[in-house]
Amino acid sequence: MSTLLPLAIVFTLGCYGFASALVLVRLMRGPRAQDRVFALDLLYLHALLVMLVLGIAHHSDVYFEAALLIALFSFVSSSALAKFILRGEVIE
Repeated sequence: MSTLLPLAIVFTLGCYGFASALVLVRLMRGPRAQDRVFALDLLYLHALLVMLVLGIAHHSDVYFEAALLIALFSFVSSSALAKFILRGEVIE
């Protein structure tokens, strides 16, 4: 393993942590529901990317499977929230 890889992993995780903190501010202060849904989608994306970076750092496939599950939950929740915002109901 290169000596640069652990530093890059720490830097990447720090950047994702900082970006997630900014997105949490948008999630709490978002003036519209669409802003909050977009912030939630972005948090899902950050969680997915963190899991991928941790999978690279620990050389484990379990993290990649968890990232796939996060992607699936993100898609389903985004679809449900978008439908709720458009129509006011999720189940017809």
